[in-house]
Amino acid sequence: MSRTALDPLFTAQAAESFTDRHLANLGAGVVAAVRVPDFLDPATCEAAMAALDRLPTADYDPARVPTRILRFGPALNDYRTPDGRLDAPRYWAAAEAARAAWQRAGMRPDPIAISLARLGTAWGAAVSPATIGGRPVFGGTLREINAGALIHYDDINREFPGGLFDQDVVAQLAFNVWVSAPTDGGATTVWRHRWEPADESHREAYGYQAEAVKDYQSVSLTPELGDGLLFNPANFHAVEPAPAGRRVAFAFFLAITTTGQLIAWS
Repeated sequence: MSRTALDPLFTAQAAESFTDRHLANLGAGVVAAVRVPDFLDPATCEAAMAALDRLPTADYDPARVPTRILRFGPALNDYRTPDGRLDAPRYWAAAEAARAAWQRAGMRPDPIAISLARLGTAWGAAVSPATIGGRPVFGGTLREINAGALIHYDDINREFPGGLFDQDVVAQLAFNVWVSAPTDGGATTVWRHRWEPADESHREAYGYQAEAVKDYQSVSLTPELGDGLLFNPANFHAVEPAPAGRRVAFAFFLAITTTGQLIAWS
């Protein structure tokens, strides 16, 4: 198939709720994304935004992330060493601090707990935290992305090629739920393209220049308040700038394991 030939299955689906088939198809790379409108009700979104100031948020290092992104919660790939291992002392200290801060913030209803419970219902078994040496990792970051995010991909098996979790990951999914949506812009775009060595000639900071996805099929989804979104982050993806309003989402990764579990992490 040439780059210009369209895959009729690579579409963004809308659904009333997530199902096990959605997760399986995303894991297999058949569909581009699945969106559930009103996954969280307006009252839950409003409560989350009210609690936002009680969370210790910070910007990324601009030398690594050139567009300003406000965040809460450690992501494993932020603690990856140059040889593809985890800087465990730094990571576990940050994870414990984030858990304590989350408890102090008293976010009720809890958008992460709600999301994990509903995704577990869809799969038919509860979502478990990914573990490292029997220790559960942190799951459930917050990101405010108003200036956009570079084209990039996420793949735990490639980021940590020697293995990281006690569980073996077959397919990785990304989940986002928006508790504040911009009035303009802020779309997530997903391309039907996964990393290949030639892409490194288009490297830019943590991501890639537009040439890496030139002529590849894509879908774009503009966030709405309360939307839940699942996609396969091994596909290149990016966030457009949002010139008006705040684009705030809670997010985590899911994986289907070799034993058929769903595990989660950030």
